[in-house]
Amino acid sequence: MTSIPVPSSDGMTSTAAPGVTAPSAFRYDGYELDPTRRSLTCHYSLGKQRFAEHISFGEGGDWESAGLERSAQLVFLLAGVSYYKTAAPAVVDLRETVVNPEELDLLRQFYVNGLGELAFRNGIDLSEVEFRATVRTVAPASVTPAVRNPLIPFGGGMDSIVTVDTVKEHFENATLFITSQSGIRFGAIEAAATLTGLPVRRADRSIDDKVLRSAELGFLLGHVPVTGIISAIAVMAAVLYGHDSVVMSNEWSASEGNLVVDGRTVNHQYSKSASFEAAFRAASSSVIGNSIAYFSLLRPFSELRVAERFAQLTEYHPVFHSCNRAFHIDPARRLDDWCGECDKCCFIDLILAPFLSPTQLRAVFGGREPLSRPHLRDRFRRLLGTVSGAKPFECVGAITECRAALQLTADRRDRAEDPLVRSLADELPERLTRAEIGRLLAPLGNHCIPDGFAAEDLLV
Repeated sequence: MTSIPVPSSDGMTSTAAPGVTAPSAFRYDGYELDPTRRSLTCHYSLGKQRFAEHISFGEGGDWESAGLERSAQLVFLLAGVSYYKTAAPAVVDLRETVVNPEELDLLRQFYVNGLGELAFRNGIDLSEVEFRATVRTVAPASVTPAVRNPLIPFGGGMDSIVTVDTVKEHFENATLFITSQSGIRFGAIEAAATLTGLPVRRADRSIDDKVLRSAELGFLLGHVPVTGIISAIAVMAAVLYGHDSVVMSNEWSASEGNLVVDGRTVNHQYSKSASFEAAFRAASSSVIGNSIAYFSLLRPFSELRVAERFAQLTEYHPVFHSCNRAFHIDPARRLDDWCGECDKCCFIDLILAPFLSPTQLRAVFGGREPLSRPHLRDRFRRLLGTVSGAKPFECVGAITECRAALQLTADRRDRAEDPLVRSLADELPERLTRAEIGRLLAPLGNHCIPDGFAAEDLLV
């Protein structure tokens, strides 16, 4: 077993972030790698509270890999955010852990920007959080993975299905990666994963149950940038099992924020954004070099283009899910199908409506297609930006994409008599031009997709 020391608390106190009472600094106490149990255990503390998170992996893997401990530390650093946010004190103490400058930079961005929504909802300011760290540049560990062996984090939604369908056409050794929580296998993920026909590697996170009792214990409630944590676990899995790339499915619009507060952008999807991707890639390179590529295959594409591509993958239409109620930890509150009511259901319906008929979408949503339900008008207005207030704090596309999707939908003959579609279209402040919509269906912005993965229109 490889261990990083788990020292006792020194009882250090700090001034809490405004609006929050916190008894002490949040401490990174250490982590342990256990090859026998095929697990990583991360330890944290806040005053008298102790937290432990366990991450277990499947059979096999090279537990003697030189890069495993370094990649495990990246998981340790990012997973800590779930426990820091219980009280959000003004000091983060990780002096017992030596970090590279790139790791510290990633961590600072991950806390301040990744917890931006939590800070906004709780009325606190995290911009001045102090990180007390032991910073020293250490050469990256040597990692020699098998070539052309991509690992694809998979969530069963439209984006990850498009990524899988693209990658498996060119890489016969492509493998899915699914991170579950406390051993739960969600049917919304498993059915789509089975349909891909690809092998699956797994990791299981057991979050400290005190966090799952946050309301009872008086902890702060709010969004955690979980995609960043899953990214780190996926890179560790790539080191463990010899994969040379981790292929994410985060698209262009994930970089658009929900609102700006005191000059700072609050983005529900920060850990899916291009800025997180760049900071994470720099940190990963600093600890394991560049032998494992980390990138998003969908980075240069809008949700509109992804939806156009997904609309052609009809075999997945009966099984894919993006409704968050399909992933509830409490089985009694978990749905086996789309709720047809939430912001995510409304967005998926809207972005697919230009490319699928009402009959097809009714089938997808089990007869509860949101665009057929007039009482959801205000949810669509928020997506379209035609009412005051922030874009929904959900994984939804940019306002421009939503407006383009609505225009294209309103122009379909089979939607000509749809009262909700017509009235929403009439409320748009102006129509996008054909050129503007065409731009959303073409590659957008910068990306870091390796040439071997890039479509022809991305190659320079």
